[in-house]
Amino acid sequence: MSHEGVEADYDLVVLGAGSGGYACALRAAQLGLTVALVERDKLGGTCLHVGCIPTKALLHAAEVADAARESETFGVRATLDGIDMDGVNAYRDGVVSKLFKGLTGLVRSRGITVVEGEGRVTGPRQVTVGGADGQVLTGRTLVLATGSRPRSIPGVEVDGSQVLTSDDALSLDRVPASVVVLGGGVIGCEFASVWRSFGAEVTIVEALDRLVPAEDPASSTALARAFRKRGITVRTGSPVQSAKTTDDGIAVTLEGGELVEAELLLVAVGREPVSDHLGLEEAGVTTDRGYVVVDERLRTGVEGVRAVGDLVPGLQLAHRGFAHGIFVAEDVAGLDPQPVDDVLVPKVTYSRPEVASVGLTEDAARAAHGDDAVQTLVYDLGGNGKSQILRTQGSVKLVRLVDGPVVGVHLVGERVGELVGEAQTIVGWEAHPDDVAPLVHAHPTQHEALGEAHLALAGKPLHAHS
Repeated sequence: MSHEGVEADYDLVVLGAGSGGYACALRAAQLGLTVALVERDKLGGTCLHVGCIPTKALLHAAEVADAARESETFGVRATLDGIDMDGVNAYRDGVVSKLFKGLTGLVRSRGITVVEGEGRVTGPRQVTVGGADGQVLTGRTLVLATGSRPRSIPGVEVDGSQVLTSDDALSLDRVPASVVVLGGGVIGCEFASVWRSFGAEVTIVEALDRLVPAEDPASSTALARAFRKRGITVRTGSPVQSAKTTDDGIAVTLEGGELVEAELLLVAVGREPVSDHLGLEEAGVTTDRGYVVVDERLRTGVEGVRAVGDLVPGLQLAHRGFAHGIFVAEDVAGLDPQPVDDVLVPKVTYSRPEVASVGLTEDAARAAHGDDAVQTLVYDLGGNGKSQILRTQGSVKLVRLVDGPVVGVHLVGERVGELVGEAQTIVGWEAHPDDVAPLVHAHPTQHEALGEAHLALAGKPLHAHS
């Protein structure tokens, strides 16, 4: 699509105000560019309103419930009288509301023009908001940031009351007696963990052969073991044939004919890009299975049109969207930033226990560099004082190249998501174990486990059996 002779109202028009879109708008405005930000719902998008923030608020409430239930373990006499979902939801909404208010004020203070309504690409770097006769916005650059939505699967019809998406699950006003969670990825594991902590009977059904299949297999095994210990039933290698509602709830038929019944079914089989009905095809923007095809600098095949976040193939994570948005703003402004590398984007599953990682899995490292070039080490959290105080089990697994840098860090245990920042620095700076070993880690912290693991990999284990 040619854009010659088209005058621009703004330097950037950003379609979508989720993590990628609003980060792009804020950074661009900071760099002196004029920005229009189009959003059909609320600033903050999925992450703030029906994703990261509200689910993690539920997970914290679940942690409090477990602390009360297990208080006698620590010599504290407390009782768990039940879960007040109205109270939990009020707490969650309060967190979201405060962050939404802060974001709204921040965007306003940067001089960004926010346009509310459904936007559609209708011309060269042009968006029309509110139907054919709506407001027309044209930018020197158009940034597509429309995000993703829960994915559906054949044979399972979502009704919002008994068969739920993650969006529906967030608005539940009760704790179900029993739930089947369809999908053992990040979203499924997090909701399974919440509901189990709240007292529900939970069964996870995953078509692939392990939970959190994007993680290192050792992490998957550890999570499955911990979940079973918590009383969560884990069914891997179990594709679903169909699901139907019954008088008592739902009945899920697995491949092979086995029936699993519960009060509710959560469909958590991942998310798909929101790219339909946007006018992308007419604008000449190429898509593949709904994802917008881009180069490493997030440029589409149409001059002046970029795409960021969940709309782009790869990890569907809010912080990746943030990074994409900032990158595009800086690239458009001529700063020539480094592209975002998915390998260096940290991943966290905020279940109990947590699973966190950055870099290559052992299998990926061996595939890329050969078996003889890869060395691994596993440090058990049993040797870490703070982990024993927290009564958590888990491990730190390091993947390194022989006589070379650490290329992957894989963590399992309560609160290990807080360690992934240091892990990212280690992998991102291509540090060798000998570079990390001399660093002094505060005692007692779980960060010491990273230090101990690198000491061991450097050939001088301290609190580890050599």
